[in-house]
Amino acid sequence: MQLDPVTLAVVHNSLVMVASEMDLAQEKTSFSPIISEAMDRANGIYAAQSGELIVQGARGLPLFVGVMQATVGHVIERQSDRLHELNPGDVIIINDPYLGGTHLMDVRLVKPYFYRGRLWAWLANSAHWADIGGSVAGGFSSNTWEVHQEGLRLPPIRIAREGKLDEDLLALILANCRVPQERVGDFKAQMAALNVGERRLTILLDRYKVDVVEAVIAEVRKRAEVQMRAHIEALPDGKYSFEAPMDSDGIREEPLWVRLDLEVKGSELHLDFSRSSPPCRGPMNTPFACTKSAVYIGVRHMFPDVLLNAGGFEPIHIKEAKDTFLHAEYPKPVAGAAAECSQRVVETVLGALGRAMPARAYAGPFGTAGNFSLGGYDPKHQRHYVMYYFSGGGYGGYWSGDGHTNACATIAFTQTQPFEVLESHYPVLFEEASLRESSAGAGEFRGGWGIRYKVKLRRGEAAAAFMMDHGRFPPYALGGGSTGAMTEITVSQDGKVSSPPHISKGTGYALAPDDWVEVKTPGGGGWGDPQRRDRERVARDVRRGYISAEIASQTYGYTYTEVNAATSSGEPETIS
Repeated sequence: MQLDPVTLAVVHNSLVMVASEMDLAQEKTSFSPIISEAMDRANGIYAAQSGELIVQGARGLPLFVGVMQATVGHVIERQSDRLHELNPGDVIIINDPYLGGTHLMDVRLVKPYFYRGRLWAWLANSAHWADIGGSVAGGFSSNTWEVHQEGLRLPPIRIAREGKLDEDLLALILANCRVPQERVGDFKAQMAALNVGERRLTILLDRYKVDVVEAVIAEVRKRAEVQMRAHIEALPDGKYSFEAPMDSDGIREEPLWVRLDLEVKGSELHLDFSRSSPPCRGPMNTPFACTKSAVYIGVRHMFPDVLLNAGGFEPIHIKEAKDTFLHAEYPKPVAGAAAECSQRVVETVLGALGRAMPARAYAGPFGTAGNFSLGGYDPKHQRHYVMYYFSGGGYGGYWSGDGHTNACATIAFTQTQPFEVLESHYPVLFEEASLRESSAGAGEFRGGWGIRYKVKLRRGEAAAAFMMDHGRFPPYALGGGSTGAMTEITVSQDGKVSSPPHISKGTGYALAPDDWVEVKTPGGGGWGDPQRRDRERVARDVRRGYISAEIASQTYGYTYTEVNAATSSGEPETIS
């Protein structure tokens, strides 16, 4: 079918808007701030036969790009002999990490979409539930050694049949959650988002007809593949390797290594992680779907203009990383897979591609979600709660600019939850929230700044857990730059101040009123020789209070008098 450019653009963007409206419906109706404020969720439309990605909502979590595609594929495979039994209104729930998943807290719903009696596509979404049971509130225990300690595991199972909810199954799930009234709200928000997608997709198909919409999907898929192949062909053929360490698995005090061997061959990329560390005892094991999704994200960081659908993945070939911690198999624990391990995979992809095109290489980002969970009982409101919080940090400097400051994780489009919202939901007080001075790696283009926050428990009792990284190994620098600052966690219990033995990971910190937790997140690595940094850029950082004039003169080679003069002559700035 011949498609005119206007029809192609309008129909494709309408499909994206269907998924984006699903995102919005889920965001605005979820109970948990981690979804409603931080947007730790995604919605998409997937091919009827293969489960391949057609579109994902514009603000959906990037990590779910490959994960939900894999999830839908597993649902189709598991239902292959029973697809004829599916009906409009059926909904399947799944959080099994070994079937296209991440960690147990990411709960996915998959809905067959029928148009005029035919299974035409699948609608699916994912949401980070703040708790799904397990030994630690929030699920981020750093010392579990099997998945059953991490929470309730759900295989693909129908939770709704022909629009009728299975109340017994829902009751069983909620009985395994610490705050069921919040979880049921998040679940119903996911269901509502699927209903919105169903209505909007039907309107779209009614208006433009099936053959036109299917032709648009096929054409956009083809164009995404062409775009990606063109980018890859521009790279010099060859083999490039990069490796990145994680602090530990939370149990054994030894690093885990993500090691990538990348081959550029014509218009295709071949990636091999088989030299990475073996499966670990702690919860850093990563389902292979999560590893693949992180690869797609890393490639898209380098080539962001490629259309987002399964066509863009076609030239990317990832060898199964069996017998490594990047290919988790039952019953290995996986709590750190999505938020932490995936980011190290992204770093190796950026590092290897940076060696193929050094003029466009990025220095290392802060590379951790900074997972902090707090579970307890609020005597004022007489209810249990689970607060899950993640924080930003600095991106690495790059060939034409400084790294972003207090940015979201490389795998996400999320945003930090407002402190005022958290304080209204939970018995905590954020006493400090600021940029972390001197945390950025120096360079011709410096890294971005990390942050520092301090949160105090106001009443009741609670237990804190941390799952972070880059506490032993800093974000890497390039071209003579300096590494970024590393993660630091400090806990005050009854006036006694300590830090976790594993530095970036810890579980079981009992807090009483007025006890507090302070976290400092990493800054990004620097790019290029600091001596080449523009004098005005140095002065600007001093004017903004990011670094002192003394440190600026020591780091960048300007005399104290020069920096001071440039600072004094600069106009006052308003920082947005």
